Amino acid sequence: MPVWLTEHEHAVVAAAADRLIPPYEEHPGGAALGVADYVDALLGAFEFDPPRIWAGGPFSGRAGGEGGFDRFMELSALEELAWRTRIEGSKGMIERERNGAVIGWQQQYREGIAALGRDFCDVAPDEQDARLAAHREFKALLYAQACEGAYAAPEYGGNRGLRGWAAIQYDGDVQPRGYTDEEVAGRE
Repeated sequence: MPVWLTEHEHAVVAAAADRLIPPYEEHPGGAALGVADYVDALLGAFEFDPPRIWAGGPFSGRAGGEGGFDRFMELSALEELAWRTRIEGSKGMIERERNGAVIGWQQQYREGIAALGRDFCDVAPDEQDARLAAHREFKALLYAQACEGAYAAPEYGGNRGLRGWAAIQYDGDVQPRGYTDEEVAGRE
């Protein structure tokens, strides 16, 4: 169940994510990696208390130690202002318009998804690609956040089953174990 996006918008983001990070061979695409869930959680970060901006830590618990990434940290007043401005936009609020009006990600997504058309999920992949190409700014925003969702720590809503990390042969967060001297020397 989406937090901020509608069911339709969530489906459009998932379909677009598969165009930007397509499935190939045994590797999942953006939809299977949970990109739409990541984007939805980011856009709805302030629907949670504390906001889902920074996972705690210092360890995830995936490789030992006590897991802390599932607990999100409180934001300072300045951090909250900055993140609300980035996500929600300035909305004509003086404190959010220090450097001028800001169109937030929420509005960019609503307008970008609408521009792709209500039938985006139903059209052929080539048509989906053409529609994404016609809306370059939205495509760039979605691509950046699709990469975050596919390959970031799964506590943020994406990288389902750590399959994004597996696809790029990344061991993930190995704290507190760390790497041996041999493993570090082998990465050069």
